[in-house]
Amino acid sequence: MNILYWLIVGLVAGVLAKAIMPGTSKEPSGWILTIVLGIVGAILGGWLASTVFGFGATNILMQIVIAVIGAILLIAVLRLLTGRRAA
Repeated sequence: MNILYWLIVGLVAGVLAKAIMPGTSKEPSGWILTIVLGIVGAILGGWLASTVFGFGATNILMQIVIAVIGAILLIAVLRLLTGRRAA
C-alpha cells in the first residue's frame, strides 16, 4: 500500500508542478514521467525540508506541498541544464 500512496502523491505533485511551470511542446511528458517527476520532487523536497530547514511533513497536504516545491526545483534545474525555456 505504501508504494501506491507514493505513486498517488507523486502524480498529484507532478501534475501540480507541471501546471505551475508549463513547458514547451518539445519537452517530454506523460503519466509515467509526471509520476517520476513528482516522486523525485518529493524526495528532493523532503530532503531540503528536513536537512536545510529542519522540519518534516506531518500530513498529506504538507507532503504534497513539499513534493510540489521539490518538483518545481527539479524542473528548473533540468531546464537550466538542458537550456530549454518555457514559451
